Amino acid sequence: QVQLVESGGGLVQPGGSLRLSCAASGIISRIHPMGWYRQAPGKQRELVAGIAGGDSTNYADSVKGRFTISRDNAKNTVYLQMNSLKPKDTAVYYCNLQSLLNSRNYWGQGTQVSVSS
Repeated sequence: QVQLVESGGGLVQPGGSLRLSCAASGIISRIHPMGWYRQAPGKQRELVAGIAGGDSTNYADSVKGRFTISRDNAKNTVYLQMNSLKPKDTAVYYCNLQSLLNSRNYWGQGTQVSVSS
């Protein structure tokens, strides 16, 4: 059974930093595309950052230069380092894995990120 467990969210002041973690179990995550999405109240879920099996990355324009997605294959974990946070980054952040084995999308439970003074 595939499970994704996020951690690292919280309340931070504008300009601050947070690092989100997504630990995968039941699957070897390094060969599958993974990503971080976010959903703010009243808005659709959007892709923030993605990392492919070959470790190429892509980012939403709104976070380029501020956020970095990375993997630790030994820990089966994907990270999202978020710097220079802004109030508009406030949202629930979800980890996603797209299985190349069965074409299913797997989601974590989400972690709240709030940026406010």
